Amino acid sequence: MKRIIVLLALAALLCATAAQAGTPVKIAHATWVGYGPLYIAKAKGMFDKYGLDVELLIIEDESQYAAALASGNIDGLGNVLDREVIHYAKGTDETVLFAMDESSGGDGIVAGPNITSLADLKGKTVGLDKSSTSYFFFLTALQTAGVKEEEVNIMEMGASDAGAAFVAGNLDAAVTWEPWLSNAGQREGGHVLVSSKDFPRTIVDVLVLRKAFAAKHPDAPVGLTKAWYEAVAWYEANQEEGNEIMGKAMGLPASDMAEMAAGVTFFGKKANLAFFDKAEVNDIFEVAERAGTFWQAKGILTAPLNVNALVTDQYVKAAAE
Repeated sequence: MKRIIVLLALAALLCATAAQAGTPVKIAHATWVGYGPLYIAKAKGMFDKYGLDVELLIIEDESQYAAALASGNIDGLGNVLDREVIHYAKGTDETVLFAMDESSGGDGIVAGPNITSLADLKGKTVGLDKSSTSYFFFLTALQTAGVKEEEVNIMEMGASDAGAAFVAGNLDAAVTWEPWLSNAGQREGGHVLVSSKDFPRTIVDVLVLRKAFAAKHPDAPVGLTKAWYEAVAWYEANQEEGNEIMGKAMGLPASDMAEMAAGVTFFGKKANLAFFDKAEVNDIFEVAERAGTFWQAKGILTAPLNVNALVTDQYVKAAAE
């Protein structure tokens, strides 16, 4: 009898512990400061506050994290909006919860001394990663200058490799990010031709969640959004400690995180409400539509994007109440 009582007590304890742990949520992202507030939310108990047991995974390869989301091996993903447009259009049943950040100077095109305008890229060799948002950014920049993609010689490589190759003198230009934007001057005459600051609402990160997971755990989307709002607000008031938390999680010095953070704008509650407002210029629906049109023109999408099936304002609004 005593043994039965002990076993029952242990079972009750395990159930109580499981209940306290909250709803398990697996979220992946690549190494980028824009996703850093997720670690602040975890470290400061903001996820716990909303009954969420969040596991954060760093996956650098897009093909791997895209497959993980599509197969249900992860529940959510932090990624750039234009790439999620592609994933959704190709069959991943997901929904955008909220915007995380936008690059506002952290990405750009570095070029040699004989290239002083985007038009000068005609006939030049440019290094970039076609499987990343660098491609969307580059195409957007070229379009404003009336330059066609086929008029540029593109060498496919990772953004960091492109930056290094440019500094070494092996490329005329490169689409890259920090610290390679700052390092452009290491090559004689090297400079930043244009940056994401010149093209607002182009490189925007969002958190997406599988629709099946959201339906099974209806409180999770709003809870995640509320925790994000609180994490961004906390970071804005505690940047030094925040950079330490984010840097430790991503294996980078806090000084590197601070440098990277200087090139992004985080979307907190107020910014999300404005970005998801269709009455605003360059709202998220318009940005997603633009990305869909781009990728359809490139033959990557075979049909127009159903923006309203991918993006909804219900979570940013509910979390703000």
